[in-house]
Amino acid sequence: MTVLRALGSSDLEVFPLALGGNVFGWTADEAASFAVLDAYAAAGGNFVDTADSYSAWAEGNSGGESETVIGRWVKSRGNRDDIVIATKVSQHPEFPGLSADNIKAAADASLRRLDTDRIDLYYTHFDKTEVPVEEIVGALDELVRAGKVRHIAASNISPGRLQESLEFSDREGLARYVALQPHYNLVSRDTYEGGLQDVAARFGLAAVPYFSLASGFLTGKYRPGTTVESARSAGAAKHLDTERGRRVLTALDEIAQAHGAQVATVALAWLAAQPTVAAPIASARTAEQLPALLALADLELTSTEIAALNRASA
Repeated sequence: MTVLRALGSSDLEVFPLALGGNVFGWTADEAASFAVLDAYAAAGGNFVDTADSYSAWAEGNSGGESETVIGRWVKSRGNRDDIVIATKVSQHPEFPGLSADNIKAAADASLRRLDTDRIDLYYTHFDKTEVPVEEIVGALDELVRAGKVRHIAASNISPGRLQESLEFSDREGLARYVALQPHYNLVSRDTYEGGLQDVAARFGLAAVPYFSLASGFLTGKYRPGTTVESARSAGAAKHLDTERGRRVLTALDEIAQAHGAQVATVALAWLAAQPTVAAPIASARTAEQLPALLALADLELTSTEIAALNRASA
């Protein structure tokens, strides 16, 4: 039985791998999405991450497709109380930005698509610095008081704005961010380590990193001379051209071999072992891609292995 992790100062307890919903209604149709969600839940998974804008970028989509798929799945399985649903606001084409009115309207639209009465974790997807933190936090607090949102969180925000938001919440006794979703992985450490990580640690926030596998690069399937059919292959393959990327792959290969594990599992285990990290996010288009991700829950790296990966990825 996998031990669930506390999500910051909240009462939410989550599986150590958050399932990314960005592919649902995009590269995974509803049937494939249901298969992935079923397999994840069967393994004890309970933390599903999406956004109101997924997947507005895909031809024929308008945003909200992922939320709709997740809502239908939860309804058909009758498991709403067992699943922690995280979604985000600011990027939907019809609900752009973080004005108070927009946050509240977007939340209502997300609730309709998810076919539920509450969002467990509601993120500001991309900070909008033209909006005062007082307006953003005030609107989020209203949603919490109305029972539409259980806990609030932030993503893609500067250390200064994050600290300002947290201090305002504490000063005014308003709902307070409990989690942070940063871009963070073995080949992209600079955006989180340092300022953001320090604020998260100081205020007791849980980090739930996205791009945990660097768009697939850290699965190990991208190698010199190989071609991978994927919507994200360009983003992943660029790491092959860096010395850091090649060093990281070599170190991952050695540790994976020692544990009889997949490269992706080791990359996620490194992330899960980092200070403040509660659950990395990873997505799967098919149920067959899930075992390597789920195995994170059972793989504990030694301090020597973590140090080797730290050196390779420095």
